[in-house]
Amino acid sequence: MKIHFILVEPAVPENVGAAARAIKTMGFTSLRLVNTKAHLAKEAGWLAHASNEILENAQEFDTLKEAIQDIDWIIGTSAKKRRVNEDYYPSHKINQLIQAKATSINKLAIVFGREESGLRNDELKLCDIVTSVPMKTTYPSLNLAQSVMVYAYILSQLNYVEKNPDQKTNRDEFNILKSKTKDILHDIGFKKDSAIYNRIMERLMILGETDIHLLLSIEHKIQEMLKNK
Repeated sequence: MKIHFILVEPAVPENVGAAARAIKTMGFTSLRLVNTKAHLAKEAGWLAHASNEILENAQEFDTLKEAIQDIDWIIGTSAKKRRVNEDYYPSHKINQLIQAKATSINKLAIVFGREESGLRNDELKLCDIVTSVPMKTTYPSLNLAQSVMVYAYILSQLNYVEKNPDQKTNRDEFNILKSKTKDILHDIGFKKDSAIYNRIMERLMILGETDIHLLLSIEHKIQEMLKNK
């Protein structure tokens, strides 16, 4: 499994440099940047401190949608609860969710928002789950680089082995499940902007590998019945 760190429109070069340092320190290599050139500033290099290759190799995208195009499972981060998602997961619980998915995901991304305002609601909707760091006080909050460090440390505790590129069957099953669920919800009359549609898709994102296989079998039967009506 490959883990990508995505920063959306960071404005402070020092934060990007410190984030790169945190990423490398915890054993990761991939940084993706959305609509920013902050990593090119000399201040970013100063704070990166022997992690400049993370900045130099960072991939640039115009939008978050483009940055996650090839990602199987997307974790959004937020300092405060927004109404766009019903479930928010504390940071220390995300490894448990990831491990439950086993081989059903190959590329994972964790997304961080702007220093001042975080991720917008439309950006949070692009994420499969949303997580936050539990804090004793609401102010002062963690800054961007500190948040990246917390999550990089947590994700570094995952016990996973790089998979052979040919081992893609289970990952395909997860994507098929998402597609089948959307088709079935449409066929039985649930609109994409309805609360229950979004709630079902949100809960779908936390299913483990065994449940994915089970639900796929059920959905196959449902589609057969709908076709025969």
